Amino acid sequence: MPAQYLPIGLLFVLALGFGLTVLIASTVIGPRRPNPAKLVAYESGIRPITSARQRFPVHFYLIAMLFIVFDIEVVFFYPWAATFRLLHWFGLVEMLIFMAVLLAGYVYVWRKGAFRWQ
Repeated sequence: MPAQYLPIGLLFVLALGFGLTVLIASTVIGPRRPNPAKLVAYESGIRPITSARQRFPVHFYLIAMLFIVFDIEVVFFYPWAATFRLLHWFGLVEMLIFMAVLLAGYVYVWRKGAFRWQ
C-alpha cells in the first residue's frame, strides 16, 4: 500500500476497531433484565393488532417524495437571500427562473393528480 493511503487505512482500522469495541462492550457489560413488557413490540403505545407486513398505497410514498423534493428546493432560497444585495438584477432573474421551474414541476404533478386523495 503506498504511503499516501496510510492515513486512510489507519482511519478505517480505527473506526472498525471502535465500532467492534462498542458492540462487544455493550453485550458484555450491558444489563440483561428481560420481562414480558420489554419484549412486546412498542409503537406509539398501541399494541399491534395486525401484521406489520401489510401493504400501503403508493400514494403515501408519492406524497412523501414530493414533499421532500419541494422542501429541499426551498433550501436554495436561503443562500440567495443572504447574497441578494451582491447579486442585484442577475440574482433576481435567476431566482425567478428557478421559481418558474419549480412552479412548472408543481403544476405538472398537480395535473397528473398526485395531490388527489382517493
